[in-house]
Amino acid sequence: MSDLDFSAAGISDKAEASELQRMIAIEQQKAQFQAQVHNFTDVCWDKCVDKPGSKLDSRTEMCLVNCVERFIDTTLTITNRFTQMVQKGSH
Repeated sequence: MSDLDFSAAGISDKAEASELQRMIAIEQQKAQFQAQVHNFTDVCWDKCVDKPGSKLDSRTEMCLVNCVERFIDTTLTITNRFTQMVQKGSH
């Protein structure tokens, strides 16, 4: 192979590495999302469900909805605050 061929192969390897990094990042985001769902389930189930039955009553359903919404609000607030702190620290 000529030097030009090696350069082309190097570019291909970099592209493959970049694609692999992108795929890993996507899988990490999926794992984080799944972990968050499990966290919602644990916290809100313990808070809202007194005794499991064949279906949820309206009070339990509303408690679960409110619990998840507050959990999301809190997570977003904390995330935004950390983002602001990082941005201030980098300037």
